[in-house]
Amino acid sequence: MNHLESYMRDFKQLSIWQMSRTLTKDIYLLADHFPAKERFRLTNQLCRSVASIAANIAEGASRRSANDFYRFLEIALGSANEVECHLIIACDLGYISNDDLEKEAGKVNHLRSMMINFMKKVESDIPKRS
Repeated sequence: MNHLESYMRDFKQLSIWQMSRTLTKDIYLLADHFPAKERFRLTNQLCRSVASIAANIAEGASRRSANDFYRFLEIALGSANEVECHLIIACDLGYISNDDLEKEAGKVNHLRSMMINFMKKVESDIPKRS
């Protein structure tokens, strides 16, 4: 059994999933302070995109091939970018402070870096075409 197979059994072992779970909680708590008018707009988009990171890591871990897992990790990485974009917009609109933006974007950037490193490991398990 290669190292990837052990991760594909239990996504909860993955540090990237654990960190994305923590980030989701932090972002939800931050979004609770957005204006009520944003409930079905920016708040919804931000919360959906941050939850999507953990969900795609979990779903990808259930796949039987490294190639499929990698594809879900790419989607999760895209969701991380979306979260950062929504945070910037929230700051532009005055819903969060520059300090909050830097703090949360820093967490997103750290998670993104961890995900990219993990994706390199997964990619090494993808059979090369000859």
